[in-house]
Amino acid sequence: MPSITSHDAWFAGLKALGQDNFPKRCCNCGRVFENAADFFQQTQAIRPEITGLKAVYDEDDGPLVEVFRNCVCGSTLLVNCVSRRDDSTAGHSRRRLFDDLLGYLVRHGIERARARRELLLVASGERSEVLEIWYGQIAARGAKP
Repeated sequence: MPSITSHDAWFAGLKALGQDNFPKRCCNCGRVFENAADFFQQTQAIRPEITGLKAVYDEDDGPLVEVFRNCVCGSTLLVNCVSRRDDSTAGHSRRRLFDDLLGYLVRHGIERARARRELLLVASGERSEVLEIWYGQIAARGAKP
């Protein structure tokens, strides 16, 4: 079974796949995806440079994210996901703060992708030893924002 690629990190913003999406059957080859893990592990990104995500609004379900992936037979499949993006004032404020923190770390020599991963750890309540070390190094240099 192929492993989930780094491209699938784009799907981290999804709260949950709709329960009615699974099992999902490919109409072209008949392959069955029993659950979300099967679906993401056994399908591929449509193209490496695109996420395959499309924001939509459903009058009954509210904001959704459509996820397009290719079956191994080449057929494009679609599942709907509930968006977990917080569009409240507080949610926008948290995203601005995240962007400010990310920019600060990048300006002080931390590679952007690595800084983002570590900030996401902290934002999810986990400890980032890397950021603790970087903070100590930045503070020791007397860095200013």
